[in-house]
Amino acid sequence: MAAIPLDLLAVAESFLLPGKVSRIAPLGNGNVNDTYLLEVQSGGATAGHFVLQKLNTRVFPQPELVMQNLEALNAHAEHHPLIGKRWEVPRLIANRHTGRPWLWAEGQFWRLQSFIEDAVTVETITNQEQARQVGRGLGLFHFLISDLSAERLADTLPGFHVTPTYLAAYDQAMLSNPLGQDDSERWCAAFVEQRRELAPILEDAKAAGLLRLRPIHGDPKINNVMLCSQTGNAVSMVDLDTVKPGLVHYDIGDCLRSACNQAGEEANGNDCINFDLDLCESILEGYLGEARTFLSETDLDHIYVSARLMSFELGLRFLNDHLAGNVYFRTTHPNHNLNRALVQFRLTESIEAQEEKIQHIVAKLR
Repeated sequence: MAAIPLDLLAVAESFLLPGKVSRIAPLGNGNVNDTYLLEVQSGGATAGHFVLQKLNTRVFPQPELVMQNLEALNAHAEHHPLIGKRWEVPRLIANRHTGRPWLWAEGQFWRLQSFIEDAVTVETITNQEQARQVGRGLGLFHFLISDLSAERLADTLPGFHVTPTYLAAYDQAMLSNPLGQDDSERWCAAFVEQRRELAPILEDAKAAGLLRLRPIHGDPKINNVMLCSQTGNAVSMVDLDTVKPGLVHYDIGDCLRSACNQAGEEANGNDCINFDLDLCESILEGYLGEARTFLSETDLDHIYVSARLMSFELGLRFLNDHLAGNVYFRTTHPNHNLNRALVQFRLTESIEAQEEKIQHIVAKLR
């Protein structure tokens, strides 16, 4: 077994663990934080697994607020268990020196959480039941936090999922570094211009009192839903840094956008990108089966536009990062974010072309 780097070991041992760290290995493929899986042994046997993360403080400049939100979520989940269902919220592990569930070390911010055992994630949905469970997972999470006051949560990412903010950033970036150097950039620029009126649609509905602020996950991609390795049932949602007040439509739309594009975010932007209606129906069936009780008719009316908007918004975010020189999302080549933007904009086109069918699915499941 490879030796554990001393700095990682020292960070891990700063938390209250039930034994000695026997193994640390990279975990997942997130674009923001550095994540590691810890194995802990006691008395010669495995005493548990834990997730160690170094938070990206450029993305989360006030990481203590992120952790305070997670503490509020942990406390709420403890007092509002989902009776009769396996559902776990990752537990925060205290720093052995301060008692708080985080550590500042040499300018880096660390935290340790429990690992969801006997569960897996998927990068691409392969069948209808898997899709239903992804939707069900988001529905269970929303149901769990539906009576958690949004006022108890800090807005750790002001402007996050507020599409007009990204459009304004795009306009500002275009002033100094305009797109149009190649066909892909010109196509993206034209695509954005044609959909300017789409950007404020959910925020306008909120301002008009049609939609209301609630606690949200903020990043419900399919690989943030944990599925039981035995039954396939959704048992947890992870990557909770973006839990904050928002519109549940951000989550619903982002989940549909992520799950119904089987080509994935890293597809070739010029490939055939399609929004899969069968997956959409299964996801919404699973979601509404758990969340329907706290959604209004107006909430349901905005499901289609939420999927359209979230794919457009992510494309705009990728495009903005391309303009900025790839400073937010991790990239492997200079046009990586431009290609990602193309994928999301092609997906938006596919959603738009199937509006009537998506609305029919929602009407059938209401």
